[in-house]
Parts: sequence; structure tokens; C-alpha cells
Amino acid sequence: MLSSIKSSMKKPSYVYQPIEKFGEGLTTNRPWNVKALQEVELLNGRVAMLGFMFALIGELLTGKGILGQLLWIAGWFLGRV
Repeated sequence: MLSSIKSSMKKPSYVYQPIEKFGEGLTTNRPWNVKALQEVELLNGRVAMLGFMFALIGELLTGKGILGQLLWIAGWFLGRV
């Protein structure tokens, strides 16, 4: 009976990718990973440049450095300003 069940079972037509360690897929040299990481890093760089620009504009407007601005915003949020 067991042999009839085994013979009736078909092998799947698809093949699973091997299981990878956590984060290993991001460091392998696969075309889709390289392109995706390049686009993510490009976006991260642009957002960082915008953040730095707004920090400089805030410093020009308030006369306070970045830490002073953050403390002022925290005080405003907590209702102390």
C-alpha cells in the first residue's frame, strides 16, 4: 500500500531556492539584489542631503545649532516653550 502511495505522488515541477541565512540574500551578487540596493542607497543619499539642507536652513533661521533646535522642538512639544 505504501509503495502505491509513493508511486502515485508526482514530483513538483518547480524548484525551491535553497534556504539562506538571515541577511545573506542582500549580500549575494545577484542582479536583482544589486539593482535594488543601488536604488535604495541612491534614495537614502538624497534624503540625507535634504535633511542636512533643512538643518542648515533651520540654523540660519533660528540661530541655534542642530542640538539646540531639537531641544527647542522637544520643549515645544512638551508645552514648555
